[in-house]
Amino acid sequence: MLVDEFDVFLFDLDGVIYIGSEPLPEAVESLKRLRQDKKIIRFLTNNPCTTRKKTAMRLNSHGIEASSEEVITSGWATAQYLQNEKIRTALVLGDNNLKWECHQVGINTEDQNDAEAVVVGWDNNVSFYDIQKAAKLIYKGAKFVATNADRTFPTPEGPMPAVGAIVEAIRVSTEKRPIIVGKPFPYMFTKALEDFPPSARVVMVGDNPETDVLGAHQVGIPSILISDQKTKNFPSPRDFRNPDATITNLNGLFDSTIKIKKWISPSFLWPEHIKAGVAGIIFDKAQRVLLMKRADNGLWGIPSGHVEPGETVEEAIIREISEETGLKVKVNRLIGVYSDPVSQVFSYSNGNISHFITTCFECEVVGGTLIKKSEETLDVNYFGFNHLPENLLCMHPKWLKDALEKEQISYIR
Repeated sequence: MLVDEFDVFLFDLDGVIYIGSEPLPEAVESLKRLRQDKKIIRFLTNNPCTTRKKTAMRLNSHGIEASSEEVITSGWATAQYLQNEKIRTALVLGDNNLKWECHQVGINTEDQNDAEAVVVGWDNNVSFYDIQKAAKLIYKGAKFVATNADRTFPTPEGPMPAVGAIVEAIRVSTEKRPIIVGKPFPYMFTKALEDFPPSARVVMVGDNPETDVLGAHQVGIPSILISDQKTKNFPSPRDFRNPDATITNLNGLFDSTIKIKKWISPSFLWPEHIKAGVAGIIFDKAQRVLLMKRADNGLWGIPSGHVEPGETVEEAIIREISEETGLKVKVNRLIGVYSDPVSQVFSYSNGNISHFITTCFECEVVGGTLIKKSEETLDVNYFGFNHLPENLLCMHPKWLKDALEKEQISYIR
């Protein structure tokens, strides 16, 4: 039985324990059985419109044993994050529950023109004027923090817009990425796990692959999805949103026929975007390869870059090589198309994580003057294959090896 596999159970609330004012079938009885089996329980909710005490009282009203110390709300976790960051003043676009949590850690939420942070939760009365005020503060340097980024939340009438709608309005207008505290981001899980030793067997039980399952897997713990529909897994077996087990309700935790897969964290971060990239391999007459030392990470690599809107991949690599090295090239042949996530998922300083699908060409110099240093490059030089620099981007040796094979075929990797 699933219950025997774990010591600690982390539960989402809406859609798992209850919907609206009613507990879900088997929820009350199943939680009672877990208590009887001496299991440790924590309740994690992205709902910022409540407090830990109120959430515990709501659970108690359904006949579910719960204390405020066992509850982690996105509002409480956000206040804890702000305190840890030594924030003392904040513009809060949220209800009185979120403001109360901030007050408990000494944060002033009164209207002011020089707040250190903009904190986005949920408030039905948020106006466009409030969004403009938040954007102005962020432009002035205020930290942009959100309790969560859920696009919707479940109700008896169906999904309704949630905090993510406000977050997106501010993000688009400021071009600033918020620090998001709630699921699937790590901070809430970190707060939930800090009371337990690394050896504790922990599982997340939720109803949302995009928050509960993804969040659990990003911190390295398995997940169980609650769904009364036949779920179709995401196509890739390495997709972080695939649950390790699926049950129709919490009674499934005690079903001896249901097994859980072991979650093994892939050796790459979860990408938020898939982008088209290009790379160009250039040989000189001595069969040396042209490499550039990138200014952003100090690593050597083949000239490469992005495909811009309206470009073909051939146009993109010709432009990128010209911008990065000053050389004019023509494309001779396709070497391969590569999408290995282990080597082609990149994390950037702004917090974005992208998975590149890169089309790699062999190119020939037809003009231009080699530029050794620019804003994007620290150095550009030719290297023999037996004397490649040690600090070479991890995926480029494979591309170079394929280029050397000199076969007039295309590889899909």
